[in-house]
Amino acid sequence: MIRNVYCVGRNYKLHAAELGNEVPTEPMIFMKPSHAVVPLEDAVLALPKDQGEVHYEGEIVIRIARDYEPGAVVDDLVDQMALGIDFTLRDVQSVIKKKGHPWTAAKGFKNSAPITGFIPFPGTGSVTEKDFTVLKNNEEVQRGNARDMIFSLQEIVDYIGARYGLGEGDVIFTGTPAGVGPASEGDTFALGWGEEQLGSCRIG
Repeated sequence: MIRNVYCVGRNYKLHAAELGNEVPTEPMIFMKPSHAVVPLEDAVLALPKDQGEVHYEGEIVIRIARDYEPGAVVDDLVDQMALGIDFTLRDVQSVIKKKGHPWTAAKGFKNSAPITGFIPFPGTGSVTEKDFTVLKNNEEVQRGNARDMIFSLQEIVDYIGARYGLGEGDVIFTGTPAGVGPASEGDTFALGWGEEQLGSCRIG
């Protein structure tokens, strides 16, 4: 069962640059409701159609297996990983950012956090051995690797655990690489880990 859904914003330099954002000096954390999570298993996803552009953001998702305590290491805390899409109402986000409002309206709508099936977490020493990819309509639009994160998985876990708490069943969307773009009705998305496809969906 998924409990809290934490997300890291602007955790890849090229993604921050493509949106004209400054590179953060500490992790930028926001949350999505658990109701935003949906299995990414040949799913047909209904997304908002009347609030401007919806953008896809492919990400590595890690699952927390036990309560965080100071000094805990990622390899002991995380038992599984998946890939997910942080769907974002980009036009809405642009407005609320200017107003200084929370991001929930742009990030927390239903079906905004589809996740593939979980696989065993290979450990921090091995997770960088494979790229993850997002294919839109069978064409690669994003490719990322955990080694390119601004804040490492350990830094993310320490930051969230110390400030907000982490426990069994919590998941963390760890940030998206460059290549985000619009998702429209009829588009298909497939998420890959190395040579293996972990999940797919179509926008309904």
